[in-house]
Amino acid sequence: MMKNVLGAKLEICNLKPITGFTRNGCCETGPEDIGQHTVCAEVTEEFLHFSKLQGNDLMTPRPEFQFNGLKAGDRWCLCANRWLEALEEGIAPPVVLEATHEKALEIIDLAELKYHELR
Repeated sequence: MMKNVLGAKLEICNLKPITGFTRNGCCETGPEDIGQHTVCAEVTEEFLHFSKLQGNDLMTPRPEFQFNGLKAGDRWCLCANRWLEALEEGIAPPVVLEATHEKALEIIDLAELKYHELR
């Protein structure tokens, strides 16, 4: 059983749009997931623009990947390091703890995740 940062069963992050490194809706990870897409976040407009400036445009549709582009309010499995970069810039999007994989704790402090918990 995959676990979340709270030690319970990892819940689905989002199915519309479908997220996750393996595109199953969960923020699962494995050895092939170099970016560690483990943080389930509700993206904000500010974060989406920040991510684009960092070289990862999540807003532009990419039909060849069945990707319609994200908009503020969508939930998405983010790379733990990108979420941490956004935190350092003061624009970390809110996190869904129950759907954030425990591996995120290797990079991000649980207290920070809890502080940014989606309410």
